[in-house]
Amino acid sequence: LQEAHGTITVTPSALAGLVATAAETVDGAQVRRGRRRLDVDVSNGSARVRLELHARYGVVLPELARDVQERVAEALATMCRVDVTAVDVSVEEVE
Repeated sequence: LQEAHGTITVTPSALAGLVATAAETVDGAQVRRGRRRLDVDVSNGSARVRLELHARYGVVLPELARDVQERVAEALATMCRVDVTAVDVSVEEVE
């Protein structure tokens, strides 16, 4: 962000941490860690997120994924002032 008093930078690792924390506030969701499990692309004030989840057995998977999408988009919009164009969620494992 360019501000009157200078530039503000949020690092990729900080963005990934913010996305993972927001996603994991949804009961039954856990972000898979490691390479290519979570990706945040930000350019020109907009963001696109891709993440893979572990889901707890017994949760309704489409509802879980929608809740994660909403929480992640809200967190990025509120905390980073970016327009979130998409949050792509893939449920990769049920535990």
